[in-house]
This record gives sequence, C-alpha cells and structure tokens, in this order.
Amino acid sequence: MAAISPQSHPGGIPSWFNYRTVWRWHFYAGLFCVPFVIWLSITGSIYLFKPQIERWLDRPYDSLSLKGPKATAEAQVNAALAAVPGSNLHYYELPLTPRSATRIIVGRQADEFRVYVNPQTLQILNIVSEDSRPMKIVFRLHGELLMGDKGSLIVEVAASWAIVMILTGLYLWLPRQTENLAGVLFIRLGKGSRIFWRDLHGVTGVYVSAFALFLLLTGLPWAKSWGGYLKKARAMTGAATVRQDWTTGRSSEVTERMAMNRDSMEGMPMEHAGHMGHAVETSRGSVSYEPLDRIIATLMPLQLAYPVLISPPTFEGSPWTAKSDSQNRPLRTNLTLNAQTGALLKRENFDQRGIVDRVVGIGVAAHEGQLFGLVNQVIGLCTAMGLVLLSGSAIVLWWRRRHVGVLGAPLPIGRTRWSFPLLAAIVALGIYLPAMGASLIVVALLEKFVFSQIPSVSRWLGLVPG
Repeated sequence: MAAISPQSHPGGIPSWFNYRTVWRWHFYAGLFCVPFVIWLSITGSIYLFKPQIERWLDRPYDSLSLKGPKATAEAQVNAALAAVPGSNLHYYELPLTPRSATRIIVGRQADEFRVYVNPQTLQILNIVSEDSRPMKIVFRLHGELLMGDKGSLIVEVAASWAIVMILTGLYLWLPRQTENLAGVLFIRLGKGSRIFWRDLHGVTGVYVSAFALFLLLTGLPWAKSWGGYLKKARAMTGAATVRQDWTTGRSSEVTERMAMNRDSMEGMPMEHAGHMGHAVETSRGSVSYEPLDRIIATLMPLQLAYPVLISPPTFEGSPWTAKSDSQNRPLRTNLTLNAQTGALLKRENFDQRGIVDRVVGIGVAAHEGQLFGLVNQVIGLCTAMGLVLLSGSAIVLWWRRRHVGVLGAPLPIGRTRWSFPLLAAIVALGIYLPAMGASLIVVALLEKFVFSQIPSVSRWLGLVPG
C-alpha cells in the first residue's frame, strides 16, 4: 500500500521518511508476512536438527551384526537396482560406520529411492522414496509449502516483504530520546499491558533482526524465482559455473534427477530435459560397477566429510565422480577418479570455487545450522523462536489497537509526497528483490484503480486520510 504522510520526523528527517509513513509500510508488510514468518520459523527450527534427526531415524541400519567378508560394492548395487525395477544408479554412499547398511540411491524417471542393503547378505532392509523421507518433507514444507515452484514463489514473496518489515521495524525502534533506553533495549515492567506488549515487540525485534535478515537473505538462492534471477545475472557477467551447488525450486531438482537417467543430453537443453516425458533409457545399464571397490579404496583414506556419494559415468570407460555432500558446505569437495585404476584424477575443494559459490555456500551452511556445529543450531533456533514471539506480539498489538469494522492500519494524514530518495529506495529493493517489486506494482495498481474506488473497502483498508 502507499506510504503517505506530509509531515517531517523530528530531527530533520525528510517527510517521505517520517514515522507514520514507515509505520504504514511496516503494518502492511507485517499483515502479509506474519503467518509465513511463523510457519517458516517452526519448520526451519525442525530442519536445523536434520543430522541428529536422520541419525536417530536411521539408527536400526547403523548397528548391524556384521561378521566375515562383505559382498562387493558391485553386487550391492545390483541388489539395489533389482529391488527397484527399471531404476538407474545415482549414488553409492560410503557407509557411515563398519556396521552400517549400505545406502544406495537409485532413480526411476523423476523419482529417487534410497535402498538400504545389508553389505554381507545383500538383503534389502528398506526402500524409501527420497521425497517421503521426514526431513525432505520438512524441507519442502519450509521452502515451497509442498506446492512445488508455486509454493517457492509464495515463500519468496513473503520472505522479500519480511525483509521490508524488519527494515521498517528497525527504523520504528530507533530511540527518540537517547538518555533513556527503557523500551528500546529492555522491557519496562509495571507500566501496564499496553506498554509491556509494545516493549516486548520492539525489544525482541532489535535482538533478532540482524539474525533474521541473515536467514532471509541466505534462503533466497534456493527460491525458484530469485535463484533463477541470480543464475541469469551470473551468466550475463560470466561468473556462472557449469553446475551450481544448489537447486532452485522443485522443477530444478526434478530436472537434475531426470538428467542422471538419460543416455545423452546432446541437443536437449538441460532446463527442458526434465519436462519432456521421455522414457528412461540410459547407457548406464551397460556401465560396469566393478570399479566401485577400487574407487572406494581410494576414497576411504581421504576421510571426506559425510555423506560421501559416488556416481557412475554416463559411458563405459569414462571417469567416475565422487563428492562430499556435507551440509557444512565449506567441507564439500568434488573428485574425479579413473575407472580402471581407481586413481584420483582431479579434486576441487570448496575454496577453489568461484566467489559467488563460496559466499552462497557459507550462507546456506549457516542458514541450515551446520557451519559451526551445535552453537550454530542454537543461534538459529533462538532466532526462529524470537521471530515467533515477535509475530505473536504483533498480533496482540494489532488486535488491541484496531477499531471494529476496519483493518486497523495507521491512517494517512495527507497526500503522497514523492521524492528521489524514496523512489531510489523502492527501485533498489525492487531490483534486489524482484518478487517484492512485482508484488508492489500489483498492489499499487489494485489500490489506485480498485480499492480506492470503493469507499467501504477504502475505509476498511485505511486508505482514506484522517
């Protein structure tokens, strides 16, 4: 909605940036964002502890009674492929412990399955769709509301406006009298419920805002629209890599899976391959998995960060690849290995990647709570719970101050006064956050040509100057 006010803020701040103007932006941004902020905080808090949760869920498969020699890795892979007819090998995961079942990830069209194989008897202990694993469901609830690319776009719009909400909230929090920090850095008790809730909202906001902004900004590369926006910008500047280390939306993940099932991608753009609906016929059926044991022997002494995934080549005789897929992304590494000898041909560590990949990788690792262990997880959890408290107190404040029959937005007290700094700020945010910019244009048009033309709606939304 439009930010309107003709007055100037005490201290000489220009009229377009006065308290009431910012308050209206903060109110409307919060009105839209608060439900999503609560949702993202709860689902994100769960996902922070993904390693511990998955370790607990997989505990039956990491304490097998194994005695005597194990079957070859090739035999284990063949057992997994037979358990999922029509599938192709995507990854062989190095066992976590000597007593662990072997995890083998196979693909069939757009689906992936995790097959747990007893490495001695070749018994299939379990077959789980990767999309039905609990933490994968939480991931999709968090990033796309289980709605695919459409959900990813909704979350991106909400996250973009949440950034506006936090920035405007910080301005509203700025102390008007520097000699007294009550209600700014600590809550005033004994001043009544109205002061308590206002202080709880403001003080909580100042302590979590920096961490919240960090979480919002580092989550954007995963969004379908913003991630694609970044990819195009990198391609235009020549900074893009052959293959970035993160997916952008559900369709990107499906495309990647489908590509691993194909014969050859020659003549077919990668972005369209996953939507063509071709039958899965791949030359990998003729690729021998006999080199796996040699490759495993090369990888084991390297002590790469868990999980370590080995992927077969598309064509017989081509090099195999392996990677550490650790959530602590600075520990990740990609390797190329000779199929005949198992020798290491090439290794690319995290610090050898482009600057954008490193910045995004470090940000994502911190976002997921994996950059510096338990402390990182606790900081993320406290930030998420702070955002829930912030949102809850905002709802209470809104409910207490609203008048019956209206939405409760701060009323404008004059006509819109535009200025170059205001336009520059809006354009800058719109460029960096295109989903926010596009939604702002839509809302502005609706306000001007629809809402303002209906007196009852205009009064309810708080568009009429007081």
